[in-house]
Amino acid sequence: MSAPVPVLMYHAVAAGPDRATRGLPVAPEAFAEQMAVLRERGRHPVTTAELAAHWRSEGSGPLPANPVLITFDDGYEGVHRHALPALAEHGFTATLFVSTGWIRGEYDTGGGPDTMLDWDQVRELAAGGVEIGGHSHTHPELDQLDDDRLWTELIRCKEIIAGELGALPASFAYPYGYSSRRVRARVRAAGFTQALAAGNALADRAQGPYALRRLTVRRSTTIEEFDRLVQGRTTARDFAGDRALVKGHALVRGARRLGRRASRTRA
Repeated sequence: MSAPVPVLMYHAVAAGPDRATRGLPVAPEAFAEQMAVLRERGRHPVTTAELAAHWRSEGSGPLPANPVLITFDDGYEGVHRHALPALAEHGFTATLFVSTGWIRGEYDTGGGPDTMLDWDQVRELAAGGVEIGGHSHTHPELDQLDDDRLWTELIRCKEIIAGELGALPASFAYPYGYSSRRVRARVRAAGFTQALAAGNALADRAQGPYALRRLTVRRSTTIEEFDRLVQGRTTARDFAGDRALVKGHALVRGARRLGRRASRTRA
């Protein structure tokens, strides 16, 4: 039986905090120290595609001992400026999930909450061994979209990445970390072969390839807390704030769904 794997979820790596991303940006020196902890703990980073292929038993070969996934969401410029050198120092790979409408360049919708990567930087990350996955086009709450707009968000993202990098993305991460059965089915139909959620738990093969969980790393995460994350020894207090936020989002999304159903009934 396959052992659970820690999948670390980062967003920005930046010198200063960003109000728009609620304390998620990790300081560059903290990120470098965390990568050193992974090395000291004998952790061997793999990509999302490698882990999912192994768990599917598609002849991908065995995983290295003590695997870990390092993932980044959205596409912040600091991933290139600060994270890539730290990854390269240890020979680590990672997965970057980009919201294509937030990447600077031809397809930029202007919605990025901070300084975002441009496509040359995304290509440099890919050349440095980072897997590039999809994160939708404009980063909406996917479970709140109708079928047509949901499909457009997925296909637009996939086609832009393929056009810019010359290869179809295999992995996807849900904006805001949550999905629904309908969203997961459409992600699969769009051609993504695995997808990551949030959940703040270790990833396990039993979760299925379209609902793999991740552990949030925040600016406030201490090195002791980080060490517990990678060893799978988290406590209820480590993610109390995240769990409260998830419950709040669930209530809001549920109310929106009920509102839409009521509107359709009246119509």
